[in-house]
Amino acid sequence: MKNLRPPAVPLVTVDPFFNVWSMTDNLYGEKTKHWTSKDNSMTGMIMIDGKPYVFMGQVEGCCAIEQTGVQVSPMSSIYHFESEAITLEVRFTTPLFMDDLDVLSRPVSYVTFNVVSKDEKVHDVKIYFDASAEWCVDTPDRKVNWGRSDFGKGIQAMYMGNEKQVVLSDAGDNRRIDWGYFYVVVPNGDVQTVIQPSSIQKNFIENGTVPTEDDTQMPKVVEEETPTMACVLDLPKVADKVVSAYLVLAYDDIYSVEYFEKPLVAYWRRDGVGFADMVIKAVSEYCDIMKKCDTFDSTLIEDAMCVGGKNYADLLSLGYRQAIAAHKLVADEEGNPLFFSKENFSNGCMGTVDVSYPSIPLFLLYNADLVKGMMIPIFKYADMDAWPYEFAPHDVGRYPKANGQVYSTNKETDELEYERQMPVEECGNMLIMAAAVCKADNSVEFAERYWHLLTKWVIYLINHGMDPGNQLCTDDFAGHLAHNTNLSIKAILGIAGYSILCSMRGMHKQAEEYLKTSKEMAKQWEEMSRDGDHYKLTFDQSGTWSQKYNLVWDELFDLNIFPHEIADREISYYLRMQNQYGLPLDSREDYTKSDWIMWTAAMAKSKEEFIQFIQPMWDFLNETECRAPFTDWYNTVTGRQTRCMCHEGRRGFRNRSVIGGIFIKMLKEKWKRRG
Repeated sequence: MKNLRPPAVPLVTVDPFFNVWSMTDNLYGEKTKHWTSKDNSMTGMIMIDGKPYVFMGQVEGCCAIEQTGVQVSPMSSIYHFESEAITLEVRFTTPLFMDDLDVLSRPVSYVTFNVVSKDEKVHDVKIYFDASAEWCVDTPDRKVNWGRSDFGKGIQAMYMGNEKQVVLSDAGDNRRIDWGYFYVVVPNGDVQTVIQPSSIQKNFIENGTVPTEDDTQMPKVVEEETPTMACVLDLPKVADKVVSAYLVLAYDDIYSVEYFEKPLVAYWRRDGVGFADMVIKAVSEYCDIMKKCDTFDSTLIEDAMCVGGKNYADLLSLGYRQAIAAHKLVADEEGNPLFFSKENFSNGCMGTVDVSYPSIPLFLLYNADLVKGMMIPIFKYADMDAWPYEFAPHDVGRYPKANGQVYSTNKETDELEYERQMPVEECGNMLIMAAAVCKADNSVEFAERYWHLLTKWVIYLINHGMDPGNQLCTDDFAGHLAHNTNLSIKAILGIAGYSILCSMRGMHKQAEEYLKTSKEMAKQWEEMSRDGDHYKLTFDQSGTWSQKYNLVWDELFDLNIFPHEIADREISYYLRMQNQYGLPLDSREDYTKSDWIMWTAAMAKSKEEFIQFIQPMWDFLNETECRAPFTDWYNTVTGRQTRCMCHEGRRGFRNRSVIGGIFIKMLKEKWKRRG
């Protein structure tokens, strides 16, 4: 079987700001980059018996060591290199354990180097690593200062930060962080370290060392001399046993988000834990964390292969860290977790309901508290006087400022912005998500806290959801659409979700009433949308079709609102509609959404049918020319990311949390086993 060539390989994946990728086949093909494609450079070189080679980044005057492979697992990306004398493994690990929110929220990522002799001889080996000041500024015209910290217990660190520390200064989409401090942490203080311009790379190439004194002329403009934190790891004599060393990359963002005008800290520091204490703990737990990562990776990959084969396991491995790191986990004033997504290269909205909705299969699979953390800000905002409508909000702000919906809430003064609301979409999303969380918890306690809002929204769906008016749905890039059959399914299942919650509360009469309503609407839906061997895109357009991905919740909730024949008929039709790189979203365009393909595929009757949907998406990732983090919006004919920067000079969806939706088949199998 072929190994997947990811369009981009995740290296450091903590949150939307602390986030770095390799966007070429070889780690030394170009500079490492932030998900926005801006340079966030790391450089790696290895000196073997006095001869230097580059293995990461681009270095003039230094040959590259041969890269023999790369593998992406859920927690790590591992590169393999070989010379005539040694083999080198470089492993990038971000331990995103959803059963340990303290570790999940730590702004820490590990870089591990493993070296072993290949020719049965003993070799002198040195590893050079550096990271630039680009990591701690939004644009390279900023000036930075730097310094050193001694965390005790032999742990030393270098750090850099913007000269002007204005915490939570900016909000938007195409942005990097512009405050806080980026750290390179050396767990073993007996390592040569220095802070100098990037020209120090020449020192290592020439003599295997770096200057002994830090540059003291600061601040410096990042793009002019590029201040750099560098280390030289002098490994013992390398023979037939693996010699290992590691570094820790960390970021102190001080405050992480603004939440209705109040700054909030990252979840890990909710009880007043200091940055130094957090780093010390991350170092002391390194061995245990790496073992736990290996165990998690092997278990998830094995389970995924059983459910959907190797290619499905590849997709989940590539998507796992991305989906989590497109969020920021913070603590509210009571210390409860809030989990904010960011719409990367969409518009920068945070806490967007129709971005949370497609992502939740991953989080329901491992920790439903994270789904609650997505929903709580929406409930809080919807309960404020600032939100004037009977339907659910779209978002709570633009990252990292959650101070209210980005789109205007005043229909009278801003009709154009009001038209960007998604009334049926967001009400249906919130009701389905609430039912899913309570099913995962086997408790209705969470929904009870917000019962008045859920009740308001289910009434809205009963009144407006059967045949939605001209409005946007989550696929807003496709434009407004009236009589949307897939959106109608969402409304019907949102009402059915409310009936589940009523039943869990012991409100059996109300549960029966809402279930009856949803079934009556489903019967009407089937009559209105049937178009021969499939179902229409809109109730009033014959000869059209669309992915009815929302229908999957009927199976997940085991409701049987819609006859099984509907899903079976649709799956058979979809398999005939596939293009080289996947199933289009609907009959209007050749583009698709990765998350929705997987939701649709999850309704397939057999593993063989499911795999037929997987293969084209795997081929897209393996062959696309667009080197960007796992996109959820691409063309099924050309294999290009929609609005790809490399072809159109425009931004397109990338590195988004919705990729968590590809785990829906895993969730379905888990819930099926649980009963």
